[in-house]
Amino acid sequence: MNLQGLADWLLTTDPAQRGRLAQSGRAMVVMGAAVAAVHYFVAIGIATVPSVRAWTVVSLAGLAVAFLMVRTGWSRRWADPSLTVAQMLYALTMAAWAYAMLGPARGAVFPIVMVIFMFGLFAAKPRQMAWASLYAVVVFGLAMAFMAWRLPRVYPPLVELGHFIMVATMLPAASMLAARISLMRHRMRAQRLELKQALVRIEELATCDTLTGLLNRRHLLEVLERELQRSVRSGQAFCIAVLDLDSFRDVNRRHGIATGDQVLRVFAQEAQSSVRIVDRLGRFGGGTFVLLLCDTRGPLGRLAVERLRERVAAMQVPSASGEPVRVTVSAGMTEHHAGESIDQALSRARDALREAKTQGRNRLVVH
Repeated sequence: MNLQGLADWLLTTDPAQRGRLAQSGRAMVVMGAAVAAVHYFVAIGIATVPSVRAWTVVSLAGLAVAFLMVRTGWSRRWADPSLTVAQMLYALTMAAWAYAMLGPARGAVFPIVMVIFMFGLFAAKPRQMAWASLYAVVVFGLAMAFMAWRLPRVYPPLVELGHFIMVATMLPAASMLAARISLMRHRMRAQRLELKQALVRIEELATCDTLTGLLNRRHLLEVLERELQRSVRSGQAFCIAVLDLDSFRDVNRRHGIATGDQVLRVFAQEAQSSVRIVDRLGRFGGGTFVLLLCDTRGPLGRLAVERLRERVAAMQVPSASGEPVRVTVSAGMTEHHAGESIDQALSRARDALREAKTQGRNRLVVH
């Protein structure tokens, strides 16, 4: 198994889960470094072997269990699936235990505490960091008071009081810093969301007709060119139909532009519901539309356009006067021929549409 395969097996391929496991893994690495530092004090005779051995097993085992809980997905049933706060509280408990073990070297624990809080700065919420700092003050305060009572020569009470004042001052300050960072993070996330929404809106304006929501002329031509390239590669045919609402100018003149716009919107809804999801419908301007029927030969294309034409003939659009407006659609359709361009296929479809208009409208002509 290569390194990438091993990483995928250990951290999974889910981006969110991978991030949680990577964070948990980093916490284990930091704890491993702390264990190594504590064992250095054992080597120089400051800490005793049995107590450090027990502390080492409990420290590493706890974070390993947290990693397994995240890796198996068991932690997802909790509000914090990364177990960030739980791991912080556990690490703080182990740090307080180490403080009680190290005697003259106990000051080495304070940098470890700050590293533990740094892990929460970018993941935990401000309220969670506040509770974590309060927990740290309490657990270190208890450890300091207990060791000052039990071993006052090694843990002088006045020195421990000074240590407690430092802990009670610095850790809430770290919590306040976390709140500021969290606020900045939320603002950046909101800005990214606004930017994403703006980009989506810009893309919609660039590709969609604002009145009907269908593809606009420019984007539909791009879609037709892509379909042509796909057809060349696959050898599958496609059909193009040009649709035009009959007497649409009369609708605008008799009932007003607002009613005409509503007719266009209703037609777009009916047409979209009549064709397949893979087919693409766009507005070319006024009451003229173009329909792309993907992977479709002429006979099936004819059936699809006839079905659409019948649905349009049956629809009724309310008007300001209360009189329902009825419209029909004429269509010219063609199956794309191998070797011809989109412009050539569209030209044949337009010729078929003109013939349908000449024959009396509300009909389909296929060329």
